[in-house]
Amino acid sequence: MNHRLTPSQVSFYATNGYLLVKGVFTKPEMAEARAAMHALAERLEPLRKSHDVTWSSVRTGATKIYHCHDVQFHSAVATRLICDVRFTAPLQDLIGENIQLHHTKMFIKPPENGSPFPLHQDYPYFPHAGMSMTAATIHFDDAPLAKGCLRVIPGSHLQGPRQVSGDDHHLPFSEYPLEAAVPCEAEAGDVLVFNYLTIHGSGVNTSTQARTTMLVQVRDPLDKPLVAAHQSAGQGMMLAGIDPQCSIVPEWEREQAVAAGSAES
Repeated sequence: MNHRLTPSQVSFYATNGYLLVKGVFTKPEMAEARAAMHALAERLEPLRKSHDVTWSSVRTGATKIYHCHDVQFHSAVATRLICDVRFTAPLQDLIGENIQLHHTKMFIKPPENGSPFPLHQDYPYFPHAGMSMTAATIHFDDAPLAKGCLRVIPGSHLQGPRQVSGDDHHLPFSEYPLEAAVPCEAEAGDVLVFNYLTIHGSGVNTSTQARTTMLVQVRDPLDKPLVAAHQSAGQGMMLAGIDPQCSIVPEWEREQAVAAGSAES
């Protein structure tokens, strides 16, 4: 089956800097994955009691959010999802045939008080030489506006990096109110893709159900970081294609080469 994007979808992404790809995964698959993510959150709960990852610029004590980095190291469900051709094929149409993992994050916005994210660009956290760094958010459950769905400012990726504020590098509230961004309401199984220069954020989850997502940051392996920042244990894993610059030779192969060279001499 062809899981590639249409020309109109590719054109929309180039112009707007984001694309909601509908029905990438089935709802039964997402129900299973959602259960796995919430089970992971429960396992991590003892480690989270004194750690609130709500951004400092919006931290009031009234909201909270559950998260986990490098999700694929904690759940095989996540590993299968990020390597699934239904997920990687659309990304190849936007980035290129070679898709390299940068990092993953799980987010659970709990009911009624799930923390928001102010408008921001991902660029300040891990700047690269090019524009291939891309976020792909997998929705494990429905994400309407009331759940604090992701919001974007279309076309903002074309204007380059902006001046940031605060320790969490958000954009100035007076110039970039969350309400100015377009809501990207989604259903379970949808994937929202956006460039790391696209301005985005999300509101408070005021609904009676959790909003569960996994953020997958990917890049072209030839697009090199400008600084050593936001490094991840899984960074460099190829999700599709190859790493053209890979020159790592296994130890056993080096030993064989040395032995062969000695024998010839």
